[in-house]
Amino acid sequence: MRSRDDEFAEFFTARFDFARRIAYSLCRDWDEAEEIAQAAFVRIYSRWNRVRRDGADAYLRMVVTRGFLDNHRRGRARERAVAEPPDRPAPTEAAGGEPLAEALRRVPPKQRAVLVLRFVQDLSVEQTAETLGCSAGNVKSQTMRGLHTLRAAYQELTGEPLAAMRKG
Repeated sequence: MRSRDDEFAEFFTARFDFARRIAYSLCRDWDEAEEIAQAAFVRIYSRWNRVRRDGADAYLRMVVTRGFLDNHRRGRARERAVAEPPDRPAPTEAAGGEPLAEALRRVPPKQRAVLVLRFVQDLSVEQTAETLGCSAGNVKSQTMRGLHTLRAAYQELTGEPLAAMRKG
């Protein structure tokens, strides 16, 4: 029989990249994504005895998403610890890069989380609602608002409209 630590170590090894990619989809910053993923696994480890193994991926997705939202609610995502202040601000990763990624960065965190879960992670309205701990109606309205914000930001950046994004 495998120990709790062995089971968790196997889960961590197999799913860390999955968690980090979800976090990156949300925040568009690999350093922040790494921190969010690590914090998620710390939280999951403390509850590992109660985590259903068949629902562990869904629980991981929920913890990562809520960690991202908590960071942005508290303003921690904007803080950067450095030894010395830089001479000029560091450019964002998406700046000068892919316009869609920069447009997504401009969407408010809750709406961004809904868009990432629905369109990047391909979750249903119900799965997204469960992940975020809200109603299906809230997911639908956040999706509508998020898509509107995303389209406006994309058009502002490129001067071109963003093709319609629909999900049944």
